[in-house]
Amino acid sequence: MLSWQKRLIMLQRKFDEVVKKHFPDAMDAKDTSIHYLGKMKNEHNLDVSKVLMATSVCSDDINIPSTTFFNVLFGPFIMGGLGGLPFVGQTGMTAYAHHIPDQGSAFIFYGPHIGVTIDGDLGKMYRPRQENPGNSCGALMLALSRFQGSNDYKPVLNDDDYQQMKLEESLLPYKDEVLKSENPQKAITEATYDIIDKKIHEYLKTCKGEFSVDKVTLLGGIIINTDYGLDDYFVAKNFEVIDLKSL
Repeated sequence: MLSWQKRLIMLQRKFDEVVKKHFPDAMDAKDTSIHYLGKMKNEHNLDVSKVLMATSVCSDDINIPSTTFFNVLFGPFIMGGLGGLPFVGQTGMTAYAHHIPDQGSAFIFYGPHIGVTIDGDLGKMYRPRQENPGNSCGALMLALSRFQGSNDYKPVLNDDDYQQMKLEESLLPYKDEVLKSENPQKAITEATYDIIDKKIHEYLKTCKGEFSVDKVTLLGGIIINTDYGLDDYFVAKNFEVIDLKSL
C-alpha cells in the first residue's frame, strides 16, 4: 500500500503531464519564483530585500499561495480585480509608485489564472474542502458562458457588477476568436492576458514620472491552478526590466 507521500508525488507527476499537454512552457510556480528572483538579483543587480511587489492577478483566494513571491518581497500592492485586470487604473499605479522603499525597486506580477483537473479539464479545479469541481477563473468562465449563450450578448455596465461587466466589455473584441478556438477556456484566458499586459504597460507609460526609481521589473503570464495541496504552475509570457526614462 502506497504511503500518502508517494501518492502525492505520483499525483503531482500526473498533473505535470496534464498541465504541459496544454501549456508546454509551464513551470512549477514555486520554481518560477526562485528562477525570476535569481534573474532580478544576479542579472539585473536588484536588491530583492528592497523590492515592493504589485500584483494584477484575479482577486480569487486560490491565487495567494501560488508562488513564493509573497513570502519574500514586500507587499503586495494589489492592482487586480476580477480576471486580473488592473482596475486601480492610473491612480493605483501612481499610489504604488509612491510606496516603493527608498533606494528600492518595483516589481509587478500580473496575469489571469485558469484551473485544470487531473482529467485535463481546463477552467475547472477542486477547491479546498469541496467535493465537486468549480470554475477557475470563475469570472472568465462566466464571461465565456455568456458569450456562448447568445451571439448578440453585450455586457451592460452598472454599479452593482461593474468589474464583471467591464471584464466582459474588454473581452468583446476577442469574442469570435475565443468561440472559434478548439479550447475556448484557454483562449479566453490568453485573451485576458493580452488585455492585462497592455493595460500595465499603458499605466506605466502615463505614470512614469511618479516613480522615484529608474527601472520597473515586469513578470506577466498565466497562473495554472491544480488540486488543493499540490503545486500550481505558471506560464511566463513576459519578463522585462523597463527603463522608465525610455518610455
